[in-house]
Amino acid sequence: MGHSLVKEFITEDYQASVQAVLDKALDGVETANFEFPLITKAGARIEVLLNATTRRNEHGKVIGVVGIGQDITARLAQEREYSKLIDNANAPIFGVDTQGRVNVWNQCAMKLVGFPIDEVMGKNLVQEFITKEYRAAVKTVLDEAMTGNETANFEFPLITKHGIRIEVLLNATTRRDEQ
Repeated sequence: MGHSLVKEFITEDYQASVQAVLDKALDGVETANFEFPLITKAGARIEVLLNATTRRNEHGKVIGVVGIGQDITARLAQEREYSKLIDNANAPIFGVDTQGRVNVWNQCAMKLVGFPIDEVMGKNLVQEFITKEYRAAVKTVLDEAMTGNETANFEFPLITKHGIRIEVLLNATTRRDEQ
């Protein structure tokens, strides 16, 4: 009691944004899944996922904020390790979102196909990087993976940045959120 949560426990670079979340909650606007660093009593930095909810009395008047925080430090470290593993794998690895847009493109894929990450991220994999005669088949394999039906060793051609056709084997697996 008597301590300023924001000034004493929030890193300086996040103080304004955390204060804004708390102020919004005081105005009746709730915030979900806000990530920020917090300094513990021992001085350690942890990463927190915050849900800020307006607290009201029995008459509906705002009397404060209820903040529910979850320590996500280990999860974020695991995600960074996972990303590093994918990026440095000795096999080309790419991922697409539910609309077929590239959202993962590792170093090996970049070397093999010649397109750097910034030229593929967000682009439709099938429409922009698959030969016309294989677009429907590759799209079907990817769509099936989205529904949980995984495919192993599907062979199809990719076109490199320099216009060279290369044959690749695709293992399409479903990627799910942790929830």
